[in-house]
Amino acid sequence: MSKPRVGLIGVGLMGHGIARNILENGWPLAYLRHEGNQPTDDLDAAGASAADTAAALSESCEILLLCVTGTPQVEDVLTGSGGVLATLQAGMVVIDCSTAIPESTVALARQVESTGAHFVDAAMTRTPKEAEEGRLNLLIGGPEEVVAQIMPLLESFSENRFYAGPVGAGHRLKLLHNYVSLGAAALISEAAACARKSGIADEVLVDCLRRGGGHGAALDRIAPYLLDGAVDQMRFSLSNSLKDLSYYNAMAEELGTASAIARAVRDSASDLVQAGHGDEMVPRQVDLLDATTGRREPG
Repeated sequence: MSKPRVGLIGVGLMGHGIARNILENGWPLAYLRHEGNQPTDDLDAAGASAADTAAALSESCEILLLCVTGTPQVEDVLTGSGGVLATLQAGMVVIDCSTAIPESTVALARQVESTGAHFVDAAMTRTPKEAEEGRLNLLIGGPEEVVAQIMPLLESFSENRFYAGPVGAGHRLKLLHNYVSLGAAALISEAAACARKSGIADEVLVDCLRRGGGHGAALDRIAPYLLDGAVDQMRFSLSNSLKDLSYYNAMAEELGTASAIARAVRDSASDLVQAGHGDEMVPRQVDLLDATTGRREPG
């Protein structure tokens, strides 16, 4: 049997790798032309086609994959200027790989389902490097039978998949994951800035943490910057960090859970973004933290 036609909106740092792996695994793929895309010559050479509007792309596919920045962009694609909701056909599946506000995800899913189509949130973790390698982690929410239906496609660009529950659960798990990941990166960055002020060499701090309780994925992503000035292990901007941390804080507030540390991490990211560093990658916090003033107390 032929594989369903896939449409992709968002060929950015993560979406490009997703697209390449979908094509390499034999799925017919079309994508939305957009100024924010990474270069697509290799995708075109591999057989991908391009559409000029989100609505036209949706009309041409059976599975629509969204890999955009966050909730405002997802809402705009589906119910705003993209006009995708009006093009959905019964049996289509919309897969949202973005990081989004779970309440919006649930509300959008209801609208999608009212057309006879299905909605699955499959938020991503890891980095553009793993996206190119087809080794993303996917955090999934949606009807089990629909998730099972699209699993072969998800397997084409991911290494690990975690089914969290009904629609919205994937995005909730993603916010939990990113809070821990970004929070740990912020903690290590503050410690590294303090170590420098106290005269402790970066390599000594990294070696000490690696051999003790400070070792983990966050250190592995910050250490290349401390040792060699490289940000490739965490190509994630401070603006995106602030977005995800803000989403997490909103979720924690809605659920009534403790969030003092989460507020402090969000405020630290906010200070850096407000100081004009939003486009900098997360590892650059080590240098930038000393430049910010007017730091707030948590609360």
